[in-house]
Amino acid sequence: MSRTRVKICGLTRPDDVRLTADLGADAVGFNFYPKSPRYVDPREAGPLLRAVPPLLDAVGVFVDLKIRQASALAYQLGLGTIQCFADGNDWEDWHPFRMLAVFRVRDDSSIREMERHMDRWKSLGRLPNAILVDAHVEGQLGGTGQTAPWHLLKNFRPAVPLILAGGLTPDNVAEAIRTVRPYGVDVASGVESNPGKKDPDKMRRFMESVRSV
Repeated sequence: MSRTRVKICGLTRPDDVRLTADLGADAVGFNFYPKSPRYVDPREAGPLLRAVPPLLDAVGVFVDLKIRQASALAYQLGLGTIQCFADGNDWEDWHPFRMLAVFRVRDDSSIREMERHMDRWKSLGRLPNAILVDAHVEGQLGGTGQTAPWHLLKNFRPAVPLILAGGLTPDNVAEAIRTVRPYGVDVASGVESNPGKKDPDKMRRFMESVRSV
């Protein structure tokens, strides 16, 4: 199996961005959803984005925005990738950005729903660059610390790369990778001391665990 990619999400401090890069992560995620405890005001995102070095992908996390609105904001901020929920969006053309389509998985019906979305996107000729699978927690949209149902994803092989999120920590990420065999993993709360405040030791141990698989 090829190397598992790592996205560290919910960053709010430039020093955490720099440490993420130094540790060898592939992407950083900035949350532009005002209701999130990791919210970054786009008007104040300059210091964070200037801390992103070359060759590290900067991902904008958007909720309750249509793709055209997210694309406009991503263009203004100089982001490379847009992350949006699959449901409730228009799925217009998002060129020139990469797209991560987010699904929350609870049971077998969630897998069937993902397959229906994939079939529709194929028919439109607009497959996202990857899908990001998170845990389904009622009333919460990510960063919950709840793991996704790995056993349901064990044999799920979509037409695009799968990024696993949801409750990953330095202690469980290796098992998650062995079970799901994702293209990449996404972590937020699992490497924090407080929401939006990353813990350097947890970040280092997380990266070591990923590399150990």
